[in-house]
Amino acid sequence: MGDWIQLSALTLVWWRVLITSVALAPFIRPRALLADLGRKQLLIFAGLGVLVVLHWVTFYGAIKLANASVGLICLATTSLWSSLIEPFVMRRPVNWFETSVGLLILPGIYLIADGVDPGMTDGIIVGLVSAILVSFFTVYNKKYVEKTDPLRIVFLELGAGTLFLTLFLPFFGGQFWPSPVDWMWLVILALLCTIFTNWLFLRALRELSAFAANLTVNLEAVYGILLAYFLLDDAKELEPTFYVGTAVIIVAVFGYAIAKRVLRGRAK
Repeated sequence: MGDWIQLSALTLVWWRVLITSVALAPFIRPRALLADLGRKQLLIFAGLGVLVVLHWVTFYGAIKLANASVGLICLATTSLWSSLIEPFVMRRPVNWFETSVGLLILPGIYLIADGVDPGMTDGIIVGLVSAILVSFFTVYNKKYVEKTDPLRIVFLELGAGTLFLTLFLPFFGGQFWPSPVDWMWLVILALLCTIFTNWLFLRALRELSAFAANLTVNLEAVYGILLAYFLLDDAKELEPTFYVGTAVIIVAVFGYAIAKRVLRGRAK
């Protein structure tokens, strides 16, 4: 959908978070948030909102600079970044098993970079920045998710993200008002792919580590690349080594899940 919408990455994300915030406002009672949470918690979630909109802008930027498959497979590196970031933020020892799995992803990234047109290099760099941003976002959400209802967190974060991106809109030219088809995709992105999925994700974070939760993000690469292959005709822009690199990353991700289950079973 990000590839189909004919807007710049920043404008696309601004409309997405604006629609989300407006849709949630009647159910949240925004005026009660300060009294319920306090200034410190509001500022924390507002900061996380800035982080997530920057993640989305760079993610859609990677798609615009390269293609959907490249953007998605760069996002699959979140496991590596999470394995390094989560111990630091949560003040726990480094899990060398998780870090080793994350490092296995590096050869995949190299093969992917080797399997795309040199003109897509900027897209890969921006995509990796997006993966680092979402890793920080997930880890810090994990730290504070117990503080309030997930739906209120979504509203606070995306409302703050809307205000943040509004500051930069005057500096970006190009098409601002969505076409009728763009409106359709934006509403789907806001209601189904933002409110509903973020609510589910925050609830899952109460039971999972940030590393394990980010493993689910890697699934986007699996079904996303399949969709891109059939719907966007991405295959003609990619070399075979891109798909080899993709396979390396997917094997590392699912290998982690299987190994964890086996080790847990032995421990019991």
